[in-house]
Amino acid sequence: MLVAAAVCPCPPLLVPDVAAGAAPELDAARSACADALGVLAAARPDLLVVVGPAGAGGSGSFPEGSEGSFSGFGVGLTVRLGEVPEGSPVPERGLPASLAVGAWLLARARWTAAPAEGLGVEERSAAADCERTGRDLAARADRVALLVMGDGSACRTVKAPGYLDERAVDFDAAAVRALGSADLAALSALDGSLAYELKVSGRAPWQVLESAARGAGLGGQLLYEDAPYGVGYAVAAWS
Repeated sequence: MLVAAAVCPCPPLLVPDVAAGAAPELDAARSACADALGVLAAARPDLLVVVGPAGAGGSGSFPEGSEGSFSGFGVGLTVRLGEVPEGSPVPERGLPASLAVGAWLLARARWTAAPAEGLGVEERSAAADCERTGRDLAARADRVALLVMGDGSACRTVKAPGYLDERAVDFDAAAVRALGSADLAALSALDGSLAYELKVSGRAPWQVLESAARGAGLGGQLLYEDAPYGVGYAVAAWS
């Protein structure tokens, strides 16, 4: 059963080594992510699953100990998702970028509250597929926590990765309200086609969370919301 969730953005710029001189611009987001992880630890989960957009070739499950690299962003930094269980080889398959950012957040918080695994979901996953995935995750252990990685639209300004789209502000506002209040119906209603057009990476992970949270009675708290670089970022904690 799902006992807690943290929602965090997943830009590699969240990692100071990647952001370099621009790192202070996301200090508030990093601080909010740390607070959200504190909520996860306080829930005393038996299992933590980091869920994020798969990107190219990164879909499916990633066991504890999987490594992620930021070499593609010009930084020689490697992170690991939890610890390699004793006697087990280091998994060969590398984490997608979103899960690597999640692993970095966990390492920064010195996460030891529960074993951590990863799940990369396709950004165009149908709502029904997200529903099945969320239901399966919630049944993985008696006390499951989710760290849900994903960004809002990338179309908030003319300098944004997806240029300016006037629909982006309303989409992000609806998503932020839903994430901040744990509004399951509103998350379920997010338009997948529109999300794809607006380059939203978080829609599928958020709908996985929505399904996993059904019947759990969790409340939400919005910890951060902004759109630096023209991309919508939000941090929320559910408990």
